[in-house]
Amino acid sequence: MSLSASRSHSLRSLRVFGMCSATLYAVLLLFEQPILAWSTRGGWYFIIPVAIAFLFSWVHGQFTAAFWDTLGIQAKQ
Repeated sequence: MSLSASRSHSLRSLRVFGMCSATLYAVLLLFEQPILAWSTRGGWYFIIPVAIAFLFSWVHGQFTAAFWDTLGIQAKQ
């Protein structure tokens, strides 16, 4: 893949995951009370905040990776 194609792909990923991250935060803030109500029911409902944390972590990780790729910063091999 050429440098410009790689940078274009990184920029597209940056935009997509940035929007996903912003959307996740907005949804979390909008539905804070129902999420808290569900997660305090007991039993297996404790999975809800854990799943949300994993989802946020994955999306933010993808966004951060695309951010550094867009800047051209790569890890040592």
